[in-house]
Amino acid sequence: MKIHIAHGRVIDPISQRDEQTDIYLAAGKIVALGRCPAGFSANRVIDARGKLVIPGLVDLSARLREPGYEYLATLESEMVAATVGGVTSLCCPPDTDPPLDEPGLVEMLKHRAHGRQQTNVYPLGALTQQLQGTRLTEMGELFDAGCIAFSQANAPLVDTQVLLRALDYAATFGFTVWLQPQDHYLSRGGVAHDGEVASRLGLPPIPSCAETIALSTILQLVRETGARVHLCRLSSAKGVELVRAAKAEGLPVTCDISINHLHLTEHDIGYFNAHCRLIPPLRSLRDRDALRAGLVDGTIDALVSDHAPVDVDAKQLPFEAAEPGASGLELLLPLTLAWARDNRLALTVALDRITSAPARILGIPAGQLSPGQPADLCVFDPEREWVVTPTTLKSQGKNTPFLNLPMLGKVSHTVVGGFIIHEDARA
Repeated sequence: MKIHIAHGRVIDPISQRDEQTDIYLAAGKIVALGRCPAGFSANRVIDARGKLVIPGLVDLSARLREPGYEYLATLESEMVAATVGGVTSLCCPPDTDPPLDEPGLVEMLKHRAHGRQQTNVYPLGALTQQLQGTRLTEMGELFDAGCIAFSQANAPLVDTQVLLRALDYAATFGFTVWLQPQDHYLSRGGVAHDGEVASRLGLPPIPSCAETIALSTILQLVRETGARVHLCRLSSAKGVELVRAAKAEGLPVTCDISINHLHLTEHDIGYFNAHCRLIPPLRSLRDRDALRAGLVDGTIDALVSDHAPVDVDAKQLPFEAAEPGASGLELLLPLTLAWARDNRLALTVALDRITSAPARILGIPAGQLSPGQPADLCVFDPEREWVVTPTTLKSQGKNTPFLNLPMLGKVSHTVVGGFIIHEDARA
């Protein structure tokens, strides 16, 4: 299929391109920008006048809930949510039921996702068997089956000897390990940041040192093994300082934060708003500002939706008993745009954190608009306002702290592999 995207404002973070121009797609690739190639005859023309054309979003954390949790969401519903949000590539954690610790499970997931000709899905393999933190998985077999890296998701790995062996093995074969720094014992039983809000509401606290102690251990083991580690969902100012120092030292680490922690703080819990029950917890205003600063200066590499659809009933429980998680695939782009507006940040910088930077972390050919690259991109109207409601969200999970709030920026077209997989009829 040949597609001509005309008159759009094209923003490509890698080349720093920000100009009004045309893009031509054929055979699943970008064939030209600007001048029409000789002999090119489009099957479809998309008028992008007044819209932005950017690389498709790359989301490093989106739970699709299959296999095992189909009552929370299905592959079908969450892939639709991804395309509506302009996400053309996503990474799914291994905490399914059963966990992604066997090649057959990974192959099944890849086959089901690929068969829908939707967003590209990159599974994370379980680092330990059944995510129990005791015995390592067969990482080589999981890698051959399609796993892009290895993770414990939110499951604890308290045995540092097992972690050392895992990192040593990963370093030997060039695998990347994804770890969420949170000390199991310091965070056990906690549900909110150890601050004034938790004290006022009587909620069990999780101190910031639960993150920094775990992070210090991980960084020391990286020094010992040389393993590549991606740090997931940083939440504290001190955590950002540790990562900044580690990068200055030359350690092979990258990191991300969730879109929720970029905008929200412990005060958004209000009077026990269970939609703000997240892992890690929302922290102080000082922590949030440090996350924003780290994202601007590049200490933090990427923004993620941390998409986790949850059943409605599980969010209607008291805050302490409510299931943690928030739906975010459809909010990643508008909340990134809001951050850029708030900080008067160039769109090339802001969009890098949800396109080219996460693509670099995954090591995939995505996140850029240049001839020869895969035709994975999205077109959106930056001035179109919409309200986050259960009916406007396509995800089966309607759980988000941003429910009933207005958003600015709506995707009109999503293209994957040169095929239009989402088109807004009102665009």
